[in-house]
Amino acid sequence: MNMLLGKLEAILFAVAKPVSFAQLAKALETNAETLQETIKTLVELRNTQTSGVHVMEHAGKVSLVTNPAFASVLRTFVKEDLSSELTRPSLETLTLIAYRGPMTKPEIEQIRGVNCSLILRNLLMRDMILEDMNQEKLQPVYQVSETFLRHLGVTRVEDLPSYETFAHNEEIDQLLSELNAPEV
Repeated sequence: MNMLLGKLEAILFAVAKPVSFAQLAKALETNAETLQETIKTLVELRNTQTSGVHVMEHAGKVSLVTNPAFASVLRTFVKEDLSSELTRPSLETLTLIAYRGPMTKPEIEQIRGVNCSLILRNLLMRDMILEDMNQEKLQPVYQVSETFLRHLGVTRVEDLPSYETFAHNEEIDQLLSELNAPEV
């Protein structure tokens, strides 16, 4: 393992939270291309069936996470308190955000046809989604969190089942275009 790879892994292990590519490049005194190659190497090294640690890239950040395959042993060891199941409306909203995010609240409501304020708040409290301000849209946008991805056992949203089919669905595109169409 080269020194840059070791330093990257040490930083991710020590901070135990997602770190942006820019922060990593600065800390490691390297350029974006070299950093990306080093992350790719670390992913190849760690994201195996037998490794207890995986590398997760999400929303322009990188972190070390536990291998989803070992979730049950971790739950037993930590005696994690499993919260109640998500409701059907919460699952529908979460699915929309996973496959079409980042999305604004009006976009989600246009597709679902109902107010989603309480659902979004609940998903935020459960750490299933993240809320960020979108300067272009001048309102918050929602995307799935690392916690959500870990629960499903994937490291990227593109790894979700039938991602391409749902991420580029014509009916949803039509509903969203109606939201953004100028009023006549």
